[in-house]
Amino acid sequence: MDIGTDAEKVLRLARRGPAELSRRLLVTSNSTLHSPSVMPSPWVKRINDSDSDVVHLHWIQNEMMSIAEIPRINKPLVWTFHDMWAFCGAEHHSFDGRWREGYLRGNRPGGESGFDLNRWTWNRKVKHWRDPIEIVAPSRWLADCVRESALMFDWPVTVIPNPIDTDIWKPLSQSIARELLGLPAAIPLLLFGAVGGTNDPCKGFSVLQEALSRMRSEPMAKDIELIVFGEGEPRYPVDLGYPVHYVGHIHDDLTLRILYSAADVMLVPSAIEAFGQTAAEANACGTPVVAFDTSGLRDIVEHRRNGYLAEAFDPEDFAAGILWVYQKLAATKERFKADVRETAVKRFDYRVVAPQYQRILSRAVASRS
Repeated sequence: MDIGTDAEKVLRLARRGPAELSRRLLVTSNSTLHSPSVMPSPWVKRINDSDSDVVHLHWIQNEMMSIAEIPRINKPLVWTFHDMWAFCGAEHHSFDGRWREGYLRGNRPGGESGFDLNRWTWNRKVKHWRDPIEIVAPSRWLADCVRESALMFDWPVTVIPNPIDTDIWKPLSQSIARELLGLPAAIPLLLFGAVGGTNDPCKGFSVLQEALSRMRSEPMAKDIELIVFGEGEPRYPVDLGYPVHYVGHIHDDLTLRILYSAADVMLVPSAIEAFGQTAAEANACGTPVVAFDTSGLRDIVEHRRNGYLAEAFDPEDFAAGILWVYQKLAATKERFKADVRETAVKRFDYRVVAPQYQRILSRAVASRS
């Protein structure tokens, strides 16, 4: 059956029904996506019948493939993680220690009740995933999580950053970028973006809000304005103390590149990032990043070189980071922006990353020969 047929699309939607029902039986304060991955799919047969020498898995949720099906793939496997789901229960990000301890009856977090979907999902992973798979983590933080997990502590894991095409992600004249977007020409502009980011606790919007409030007394911060992408203007927007330009969802790389180039600094106050794709892309466009010293962002932002790593999760230090960037831009703008881009090109350009993947894929094939 063709993957793009109407019948296949209907079947994909139908497979999500039981998963959605199981999610509704769980009462939890963790608002991250939960994926039980229980329904069978046509993918294993298609993969096994293909002439592929190696299978490279990425994000396989939304009932694309079940937990039980993964070990039925009879080809060498490499799996790049993009969140914590593989070694957690059903949750894609965890804020408790069950993934380290194992999902026991007695260590369920307070405030969670109903059907223990996470324990049920984790036990299914333990049952079916007996043979280790070659894992790639895009950051040292995520690799360390794999090694600390009760499920995958002895699985092979290699750190390889997400690649970017620095021929696409490159600086555009700031004045032209602002003109194209209808943004003020001479006002300092801060950029923040995430799909539903103002409502997602992982993205740190509440901490950003507090950081901005602490900046208002600074003379150099009085004329700042904020750009928010990833959502349209809310019906009841939060008062951030500064004018805000909501640009909505961005559906193409060119517009996003223009946004990065229009901004003076990219703000990434996330609590958890497996990598930090927007931070790497912004750097490739010559835009410095202010982030917290946590998770995958440590692999992207070099403190006081291509941005500022604030103490997690200190809004005062985050505000200090924004001010530091503006001072740096005022002193040596062109040299600073060139250095920012250089760090991204040297580490994340696909021509640098591809050979690292080639070695892992070749090793996976050799291990099965």
